[in-house]
Amino acid sequence: MTSEKRNRAVVLLSGGMDSCVTTAIARLQYDLALLHVDYHQRTSTRERQSFEAIADHYQVSRRWATTLDHLRTIGGSSLTDPGVEVSPANLNSTTIPSSYVPFRNAHLLSIATSWAEVMGATRIFIGAVAEDSSGYPDCRRQFYDAFERAIEAGTKPETHIRIETPVIAMRKSEIVRKGIELNAPLHLTWSCYRNTEVACGECDSCALRLRGFQQAGVEDPIPYARRPSLV
Repeated sequence: MTSEKRNRAVVLLSGGMDSCVTTAIARLQYDLALLHVDYHQRTSTRERQSFEAIADHYQVSRRWATTLDHLRTIGGSSLTDPGVEVSPANLNSTTIPSSYVPFRNAHLLSIATSWAEVMGATRIFIGAVAEDSSGYPDCRRQFYDAFERAIEAGTKPETHIRIETPVIAMRKSEIVRKGIELNAPLHLTWSCYRNTEVACGECDSCALRLRGFQQAGVEDPIPYARRPSLV
């Protein structure tokens, strides 16, 4: 008996927890093509290691890691400009943090769209989380709705690609629980904005992740220099 052919999806996999859980969700329904973008962020080497490890875990052979040089040249972010300090975590802040990379997700989605159109993929998955949207304007669903319209206007008539954001409405604790439910390899992920060996526990990304694990009542499996209580 022949199994039903599954549609293909491009998944933007940074190597972080949110994109890992997004990958675990996408693979339930789609054949995966995993895309990693190195934009010369501080922890790019470590994130690439996580990308490869997660891809190996799921035995995905269709994977592509590419590099964007211009985001480093443009600068304007503590992730790409070594002269800008990565700010300590402030989970109550409503201002855009120094780690915001101007319009980054539009660049990533553009690459994903081109690859998806060539392969005939019908979906692009991205692990955007609205809990982060007070800091990152390109993590809101309205941004992805607008980008979908741009894809429809700028691709071939027979191309129909939707952007899936399955964790966008989840809190970090819910993402942790979903990852555990799906047996996602959270121990292979990396989220720290500063360090590549032991996570700092002090940047925004570490704090959001640690709080998520603490609220879920689960020990985060990666090493930290500090594990402050955030609940």
